[in-house]
Amino acid sequence: MQGRPPLAGRSLLLVLPPTGGMGGGGSALRVCADHRGGINWLSLSPDGQRLLTGSEDGTARLWSTADGQCCALLQGHESYVTFCQLEDEAAFTCSADCTIRKILVANNQLFSSSYDRTARAWSVDKGQVSREFRGHRNCVLTLAYSAPWDLPGAPCVEEAVAGGLLVTGSTDSTAKVWQVASGCCHQTLRGHTGAVLCLVLDTPSHTAFTGSTDATIRAWDILSGEQLRVFREHQGSVICLELVNQHVYSGSADRTVKCWLADTGERVRTFAAHRHSVSALKYHAGTLFTGSGDARARAFDAQSGALQKVFRGHAFIINCIQVHGQVLYTASHDGALRLWDVRGLPRAPPRPAARKRSLSRLFSNRVGCAAAAPLQPP
Repeated sequence: MQGRPPLAGRSLLLVLPPTGGMGGGGSALRVCADHRGGINWLSLSPDGQRLLTGSEDGTARLWSTADGQCCALLQGHESYVTFCQLEDEAAFTCSADCTIRKILVANNQLFSSSYDRTARAWSVDKGQVSREFRGHRNCVLTLAYSAPWDLPGAPCVEEAVAGGLLVTGSTDSTAKVWQVASGCCHQTLRGHTGAVLCLVLDTPSHTAFTGSTDATIRAWDILSGEQLRVFREHQGSVICLELVNQHVYSGSADRTVKCWLADTGERVRTFAAHRHSVSALKYHAGTLFTGSGDARARAFDAQSGALQKVFRGHAFIINCIQVHGQVLYTASHDGALRLWDVRGLPRAPPRPAARKRSLSRLFSNRVGCAAAAPLQPP
């Protein structure tokens, strides 16, 4: 096994705290299996029936949310799994061994980013690279895809975006926009002075939002390459982004989450209460869930910013969070996946159903860093 050494004997736990509690003393419903290292990424299937975990031990595991049973052990990577994505009929994994592996088949292509400085498009049915996007001078950490039907139909851009556009972020301080059909670089987005750690796309306005170690978020027109605005109030690296209802949520090493108006860059509110970097974000039904390097997950009222609940139990940084129905899923570098009951939190009115997003648009190849030692409860 190459890369970081695995953490030995990390149990994968499914935990459901008592209804109404603060998430501190829930009893384990089941010890499902043993990942031999921390969990870097968690993906929940669209129907909420399956979970996919990617680990430092170089494996991915598929789980049933109904009974907590491990359905499949996915092996083959030669280094730690940095990212995984689960869809109705497909599971994909990215690794520090510079490969992406197709476990099942769906759709026609997918995209991967790598520490080998490239992004790649893959033909799913053939399992082969169909296009390589080469031009970054350092690791490609994050990417997002805009399908051609989401882009303007003006004659001047139709040919360039015929296969859609791929946006990549790198530790070389740039983001790049690629023409998927040709593999050519459409635009290079320059302005950050630090690594680009995360990005999200607002496809209707063909705008990319990038977060960086330079403590800024920048908005870009991905067609023209123009920098539209800069969000400057963070005091540390911007680690994760979430775009919801024309609001951008940003999680930072400065221990806060900030909410911004996407079209103006105005800061609306700040979510505090974290004791370490904010490493993961997920908006769900009017609640903003966060994961942190202090090994806790938190629920905030997205409208007021008020802290609603703290979920305690992990020993290391929370790398990824998902929400489905009344269950919060948190995956940590301690090797544990925990399920939390979020019943009792105020529910916002349901939003109109959005068009299903492209599989590749969800990809973000980000790995959290473990704390030096397990954190002790206060």
